Amino acid sequence: MSGASGLLCALCSFSFFIYQYFSEEKKSSRREMEEANGSESGSSIFTKDGSVDRKGRPVLRSKRGGWTACYFIVVYEVFERMAYYGISSNLVVYLTKKLHQGTVASSNNVTYWTGTAFLSSILGAYIADAHLGRFRTFSIFSVVYFLGMCLLTAAVSFSSLKPPPCNIQDIADVGNCKPASKLQLGIFFSALYIIALGTGGTKPNISTIGADQFDEFDPKERADKISFFNWWMFSIYLGTLFANIMLVYVQDNIGWTLGYGIPTIGLAISLVIFYAGTSFYRHKVPQGSPFTKMARVLVAAMRKCKVNLPKDSLKLYELDLDEYMKQKRFKIPSTNSMRFLNKAAIIVGTSRNPWKLCPVTHIEETKQMLRLIPVLIAMFIPSTMTAQVNTLFIKQGTTLNRHIGPHFQIPPASLASFTTISMLITIFLYDRFFVRIMRAWTKNPRGITLLQRIGVGLVFDATVMIVASLIEKRRLSVARENPSNGGQVPLTIFILLPQFVLMGVSEAFLVVGKIDFFYHQAPEGMKSLGTAYSLVTYGVGSFLSSFLLSLVANITQRNGRKGWILNNLNASHLDYYYGLLSILSFCNFFFFLIVCRFYVYKTELFETLTGEEKEELKEIQNRG
Repeated sequence: MSGASGLLCALCSFSFFIYQYFSEEKKSSRREMEEANGSESGSSIFTKDGSVDRKGRPVLRSKRGGWTACYFIVVYEVFERMAYYGISSNLVVYLTKKLHQGTVASSNNVTYWTGTAFLSSILGAYIADAHLGRFRTFSIFSVVYFLGMCLLTAAVSFSSLKPPPCNIQDIADVGNCKPASKLQLGIFFSALYIIALGTGGTKPNISTIGADQFDEFDPKERADKISFFNWWMFSIYLGTLFANIMLVYVQDNIGWTLGYGIPTIGLAISLVIFYAGTSFYRHKVPQGSPFTKMARVLVAAMRKCKVNLPKDSLKLYELDLDEYMKQKRFKIPSTNSMRFLNKAAIIVGTSRNPWKLCPVTHIEETKQMLRLIPVLIAMFIPSTMTAQVNTLFIKQGTTLNRHIGPHFQIPPASLASFTTISMLITIFLYDRFFVRIMRAWTKNPRGITLLQRIGVGLVFDATVMIVASLIEKRRLSVARENPSNGGQVPLTIFILLPQFVLMGVSEAFLVVGKIDFFYHQAPEGMKSLGTAYSLVTYGVGSFLSSFLLSLVANITQRNGRKGWILNNLNASHLDYYYGLLSILSFCNFFFFLIVCRFYVYKTELFETLTGEEKEELKEIQNRG
């Protein structure tokens, strides 16, 4: 009875809190409208980028959005990334030591899962842009995410859901252990893929919600928005750092129940924090399916492939400005790039069928998304590297001396924390010093262009593979000199440190630049889809890495050859494999240079500002 009474009191308290919360939000909204109506120039204090509150009303700049709103969003992301990387960082170890899977099987299962998580972001982006909006889509999928975390924690907690324990000193011993049953694998992987679905619905929308808190028409907010993605990634890697250091240690030394239970509780806390900031958020109105819009443009253009374009672009079909204002959107003038698509706006007869006649703005939005595809393709190879080498680096660490002192052992996955630390330091230096120095030289508000930032990251990415190949060659040499050491190589695990540190520098340029690029270059009504583009690269890269790993393993073992990738890493040739990846990285870099040569940046909203507003923006940036 006491338990029931306590639960009833808790429910009553929670209900009272919800009532008070929405009452206060209603009063706050009323005060905002009164303040706006009482001002001499009410329209000037509203945001100009089409932002609205949850009820679709204009937003007062001083009351919602900005860094105040982002604090709640950033805190959520710290906890959420702690949860995600609390699983992914050490997942290959669990699959090996608890579910008794070999090198190729465990590595591929990790990349299949991460690939699905990132590819499902397309679904989350579509639902947000076309139907529910970012906030509602995030809300639904965050519940799915949390339920998946609860099921995963249960799967690692109950002995009936795991095969019998087996002493695995080296991954080559896996074959002597009893494999997990179909039921055990089914429950464990069901939990993982529920989490993947939840990630797909939350990840492309949460960063976009954060970026939406800044109005590009306001000079100060535009300056803040340029820095937002740097600090956004900084928050992500704070959560990653905690996962790689603390959670991995708990999982390896205390238990998987607590190791997965902590991020599950952390995710619940982060959701409470996120929703506590609801009254501060700005929202963007969903503007219809981006896929349908693009398909209509392509179909309409092909139907009129033989019709000549008028010399005057003003004769092309376009909606009235009022139509766009009602939808909180902006008109885009016609451009000469991809001129064939302009034929979709040629007026023939009186038909206004959207599959035969498209407005100029829809055509230009389609062009912007199509221009992103070559850059998207150029990101597949580096994403393949990231998906594969993280797992292989950790497996390398299991063969090395991990002792610090007589009693403490470093969990192999914790070495990834040096990637995180390196990235955090690089992001800080980039945002605080590098951008200012380069801005004075290039006169670009970002210091260097988005594509230049990505290019620097690609160079570092290829360098990581060269360094990893050289270090692995040294590790194998020592392993062959000590064949009777039980699979352990008498080298400190810190020999892997250079490749992890360089990877952090690479990601500070490549990963942040990639997210920033796809968000800013996507049309206003397709920002979630643009963000999903950057996530899709990881999904495709994960599946490509599995394909590449299996392909190389099979080819190199043909005709009785030893093979490059075996369960016994000391008998493998990962140095050759890393060398192959470095060659692919450099080839991809040259492809990226060709893409950059022909890429045309979209006209940013900044260019619609007045000269006085631009000067104000420059002063803000110079003050830092």
